[in-house]
Amino acid sequence: MNLDHYRTLGRSGLRVSPFCLGCMTFGDEWKAVGAGVDESLSVLESYIEAGGNFLDTANVYTHGHSEVIIGDYFAGTPLVARDRMVIATKFSGNMHPGDPNGGGSGRKAILHQLEDSLRRLQTDYVDLYWCHFHDRHTPIEETMRTLDEIVRSGKARYIGFSDSPAWVVVQAQYEAMLRNWSPLIALQIEYSLAERTVEADLLPMARELGLGVTPWSPLRAGVLSGKYRRDSRPEVGTTRVKADSPHLNDRNYEIIEVLVSIAEELGATPAQVALKWVQSREGVASTIIGARRRDQLLDNLKALAVSLSDEQIRRLDEASEPKHSFPHPFLETLLPSAIQGGVRVNDVEGPRAEFLPATSEDRW
Repeated sequence: MNLDHYRTLGRSGLRVSPFCLGCMTFGDEWKAVGAGVDESLSVLESYIEAGGNFLDTANVYTHGHSEVIIGDYFAGTPLVARDRMVIATKFSGNMHPGDPNGGGSGRKAILHQLEDSLRRLQTDYVDLYWCHFHDRHTPIEETMRTLDEIVRSGKARYIGFSDSPAWVVVQAQYEAMLRNWSPLIALQIEYSLAERTVEADLLPMARELGLGVTPWSPLRAGVLSGKYRRDSRPEVGTTRVKADSPHLNDRNYEIIEVLVSIAEELGATPAQVALKWVQSREGVASTIIGARRRDQLLDNLKALAVSLSDEQIRRLDEASEPKHSFPHPFLETLLPSAIQGGVRVNDVEGPRAEFLPATSEDRW
């Protein structure tokens, strides 16, 4: 697989690269994660040269500088025209301290944020407009009605939700379906070997609703990159991960040990193995990868060429098995015996549960 082996995003005809370039690092306003303009442009051009077409940013990334860098690039002499790219940005984050309508998902806020993003990006439209995170103070129908009007106006081609509870996304999608509004086509969530709790509700929901999943932080902020071992870590201050990070725990070290072992078997890096695992998961359309330097990007792109065997996937799955909340563990104890009652359904034979009567005549 290469970057130009495109995937359709959810239940839509939008073609995107299997790795999306996360542009949160564009601009050095956020010292811990950002890069200067020249390095950011080097990363962007390298991604495009490799065949990538999918960029992900947000109005709040580096205080708006990320969008400005992208806009300046495509307004200048880009490798390809802006219309050849799929540019996604987000609203919800407040860029105006003290203004209660400066952020969030209300009509006034969304329209203002969109106009600001279009100005910084120097474009007439965005290809994908994300609701960055759930706004509990705004009715979901207000958000979806506003987004529908934006799509109908041509200022956004498609819409999606990021970092929201499953019930919120379901409500939003059904509001759109019942009212003949523009539907969501994508879901952006954190997903990695170190964060698999989304497999209980969010991922199955996305598959059922036709949402393409674009995972962020597939390396858990670098914890799964291979730089962190039980007996060695990068120098404090040189990475985003702090010395007392809760992500540097026994479970993640066990995952890292399996990653290192499989990487050695394949002649790859632990980061490439971790990225390949995420991209190969059911429902995942395009994995968001970020890089502060060109060499980091090129190294991560090699993950697309990695091939994991069933046995290697099993080892990774076992090392990273998540602990889900109720009712999922309970339901696992029932299926399929309690529901199928000892009969075969859809080629799956359910054993007879101990609490079921021996025969139908034994019922009280």
